[in-house]
Amino acid sequence: MRRVWILAFPGAQVLDVSGPYEVFAMANRLGEARMPRYAVSVVAPAAGPVATTGGLALVAQRSLAQATGPVDTLVVAGGEGTRSDARDPRLVPWIRRTARRARRVASVCTGAFLLAEAGLLDGRRATTHWAMCDALQRRFPTVRVERDPIFVRDGHVFTSAGITAGLDLALELVEEDCGRDAALRVARWLVMFLRRPGGQSQFSAQLSAQLAERDGLRDVQGWIADHPEDELTVPALARRARMSPRNFARAFRREIGVTPAAYVEAQRVEAARRLLETTARNVAEVAAACGFARVETMHRAFRRILRVPPAQYRRHFRTAAAAS
Repeated sequence: MRRVWILAFPGAQVLDVSGPYEVFAMANRLGEARMPRYAVSVVAPAAGPVATTGGLALVAQRSLAQATGPVDTLVVAGGEGTRSDARDPRLVPWIRRTARRARRVASVCTGAFLLAEAGLLDGRRATTHWAMCDALQRRFPTVRVERDPIFVRDGHVFTSAGITAGLDLALELVEEDCGRDAALRVARWLVMFLRRPGGQSQFSAQLSAQLAERDGLRDVQGWIADHPEDELTVPALARRARMSPRNFARAFRREIGVTPAAYVEAQRVEAARRLLETTARNVAEVAAACGFARVETMHRAFRRILRVPPAQYRRHFRTAAAAS
């Protein structure tokens, strides 16, 4: 059984701790014969309640002094507390010492600052929340900061972007340990729409699009998701929203944050991802079922949004049941 320590501290972001914790815990609950795969503990400067940025207290099972012995995976949370806790005389040395005996080390969001302070990111590729990438690069110039991906792996060190990207990173670690099907089962049980590959942009249409305020536009968003194979041009969507094409395009961009064309493309990619993961349909059939006029069009969309072509995505994420 693999020992996982998730490091929290006063001012940590609660989801940076609870998100990865629940992924590992769910992997235990969904494992064959309910055999535990992970022994997960929250570690903090002192055992007991730890106040997070939102005011909710988490309970740390171990203090730094109690967290000794072998460890498989160290996960360092982020949050506003990284600004002050990096100066904690106990914290950064503990991270440095623990990392030497851990098989792998990971950070969520601004937890990357603590890894960098411990010297673990020197000369490595890394990422953090998009709003803090420039600050990370300025403060630690030897780190090769990548501003776009939702998580980055460099050797045995993993770093992830903001908050929910920690779930994607934890799923990546579960896949590495337990296999692709196990990670997908966890994702589905947690009602995560689909696990995202690490190279997906923090600024992709899926991540930046919002739910529209007005009912007509929200109805159109639902229609696009349910009918990716239909005609989804601006005139066709405007008719469904009972608006003029010009007014529809302006309102859509204003309320949702992306153009109708970019939104439609992203939803078609999402639909194609599901089919590539869960069915044996070939790429041409998937493209047609998801409204792409040509296979080449789907290839370009996948490379733009997911940074991998459809065939490579399928090889990495298809379930065993779909492959058989």
